[in-house]
Amino acid sequence: EEEELGGAIGLLRRRLGEDYRGMFRAAGGALRHPFLTPGSEQYADVLWDWDCWLSNIALRQILADNGSEEASAEAWEYEKGSVLNFLEVARRRPQPDGWIPINIRRDGFDPPPHDLYSANMHKPCLAQHAAFLVREAGGDAEWLRDYAYPLQCFINNYRNHHRHECGLYFWQNDAGIGVDNDPCTFGRPPRSSGSIFLNCLMYKELKALAYVLAQLDLHEVAGQYDADAQELARAVQQHCWDERDGFFYSVDLNLTPVHRGLWALHAGQTRDWPCLIQRLGVWSGFLALWAGIATPEQAARVAKEHYRNPRTFGAPYGVRTLSKLEKMYNVRASGNPSSWLGPIWGISNYLTFRGLLRYGLDDDARDLARKTVRLFSRDLQRFGALHEYYQPENGEPILNRGFQNWNYLVLNISAWLLHRPFVAEF
Repeated sequence: EEEELGGAIGLLRRRLGEDYRGMFRAAGGALRHPFLTPGSEQYADVLWDWDCWLSNIALRQILADNGSEEASAEAWEYEKGSVLNFLEVARRRPQPDGWIPINIRRDGFDPPPHDLYSANMHKPCLAQHAAFLVREAGGDAEWLRDYAYPLQCFINNYRNHHRHECGLYFWQNDAGIGVDNDPCTFGRPPRSSGSIFLNCLMYKELKALAYVLAQLDLHEVAGQYDADAQELARAVQQHCWDERDGFFYSVDLNLTPVHRGLWALHAGQTRDWPCLIQRLGVWSGFLALWAGIATPEQAARVAKEHYRNPRTFGAPYGVRTLSKLEKMYNVRASGNPSSWLGPIWGISNYLTFRGLLRYGLDDDARDLARKTVRLFSRDLQRFGALHEYYQPENGEPILNRGFQNWNYLVLNISAWLLHRPFVAEF
């Protein structure tokens, strides 16, 4: 078995490490800086938010495994540009409102609606991308100094206009959320989804911004964002952790406001809870481990009762994106929205793996790492390419041959399995 695993990892490293320059794109048009694409034909010449961030982490593993100082220097301008292109948009806005689009094409980007806060924008991973690059550069953040204010405006936009009174953040609607048809958000009323996915991203985003600002010697400002992160962690613990199920859930914010007119008949005891937990088994609950919000005791329960449970999330090829017990469970092919109703995705496997590892759950992390290596090496052997997502039981690809993107993070997982230095996100 170990020999087979070694052969699978060798195949992945050879094949995926040879064409990384296909991610590089020159500056031009609305993109003032060179940038990274996820590498697939479907994303051939567009800068995407969380796609370029996660692809960059995989690229760094390729450079660590196979690259030279010259190769790293060549990649740096594309990596840095992927962050700066988005921040250029924020810097050029007529007002410092922090709005940044989800993607940028050479001919521009879709403008925000008239009501700026009625639609989603770039997911909260931009500061994380910046912090990752700062850390990889040994802490040097000078290239970001002129962009520190636009980056804060971006975070402040989320903090001031995407945050509920209970302290949790919400999606404005169900468009562009990354996990397209997550039933906690998909088809629900505007501003009603206190998504655990969004809130875990936001916690890490606040921590990342605090780190970048500290590297710029803006320690007092950094302390405020770090305090915001701690406040958010408390809100997630209070509202998203379910002691009954031992899991982290999204919450429903779509409740009738409490005021005299509506509550006249119940004035003796009005509603005193700000949200309702959504007990829908979505893989995003594992992100509380990835973010570091869970306690060690909670992480142990999540692993035992959910990761290892074949009736819900545990599958032969990784983590189902929706519990098999949910009525919405469905693995049929869907491209718009992409299906997160049960199929195995490389990114959900990776982030769950990182969360397990963070809490010292090494046996579970190793199990998931082996499943992921087996899934992708098998795909590469049979089809010469990777796919977007897969059947959980037998690993058969469902859709989109040639999808590279964050699937390349299998190289980071492989490095850990081989006890080699591995590159991780901030």
